[in-house]
Amino acid sequence: MIKTDALIIGAGPTGLFTAHQLKLIGLDCEVVDNLDKIGGQCIELYPDKPIYDIPAVPECTGEELTNNLIKQLKPFDIKFHLGERVDEVKKDNGNWIVKTNNGKSFSTPNVIIAGGVGSFEPRKFPPKECEKFENKSLFYSVQDKKVFEGKTVSIFGGGDSALDWAVELSKISKVNLIHRRDEFRGAQATLNKVKELNSAGKINLSTKYQLVSVNGSNKIESIDIKNDDGETKNLKTDYVLGFFGLIMQLGPIANWGLNIDKKTIEVDTEKFETNQKGIYAVGDICKYPGKLKLILSGFHEGALAARACFKLARPNEKYRFEFTTSSKTIKDRLGIKGD
Repeated sequence: MIKTDALIIGAGPTGLFTAHQLKLIGLDCEVVDNLDKIGGQCIELYPDKPIYDIPAVPECTGEELTNNLIKQLKPFDIKFHLGERVDEVKKDNGNWIVKTNNGKSFSTPNVIIAGGVGSFEPRKFPPKECEKFENKSLFYSVQDKKVFEGKTVSIFGGGDSALDWAVELSKISKVNLIHRRDEFRGAQATLNKVKELNSAGKINLSTKYQLVSVNGSNKIESIDIKNDDGETKNLKTDYVLGFFGLIMQLGPIANWGLNIDKKTIEVDTEKFETNQKGIYAVGDICKYPGKLKLILSGFHEGALAARACFKLARPNEKYRFEFTTSSKTIKDRLGIKGD
């Protein structure tokens, strides 16, 4: 049994900053995430896509934001438990006993849910044979675009992700872009760029086509696509990317006795506490009047939730607010020497 002042569920940007705020005020914390890497949706869905709404940062990618948040945590010894899904949360004598699918157990007075939109998985291609190529030569997200350099990549989808990656990868790869309709859902400016690249022969655009089969033994060699009229085309390709959106699921959280409305958790705006004392929700998963689903909002919510944790973790101590610019205690925690 691991004992800690607070357990954070979710290692995305909001969870990482919440961990920083907990350590800053002298509380211990552990972080659990069902993904196998730190960064949450920023890393899983758009590590290379630019983000423009982080205060004082004109532009950064999801990966850069994650790396900077991890760097901010370096002065602290925070334990991450990755590839662990929280399955059970039970009350026990004023503490919460939290158990994961791999048998880890935590005892804590504070649980902070920073799980974004909960568990998520991509919508997948219908053909059964696609499964054997997943995470080898068929992907539903891009982790490292260098993998595709000098290769032929077939991208399926009609939204922003498909269009953005078609444009981006056309700089280093031969790109086929396939969509089941003539109409696209992505930004018009990006669509115009795709059509321009198609005219220039840098993107091979096929509309009203869908994937029929994937051919190859250990790796993909070609794909067959069929249009609405029944015409089939065979395309040589090294990689296949599918961008059909995500299936959002709350998973086990739905059974924890929380006030849930349309896959979000209702909280107050003082502590971001749920209807269960000692359980908080921050980031995209929480709901309250005026809620904005922005990363900066998650940072604000995490800062307030962290300070609310102090009362339950240190019931015999009084929390005293201190500015990081002038507090010797905080500077000591950060390892900063001198005045």
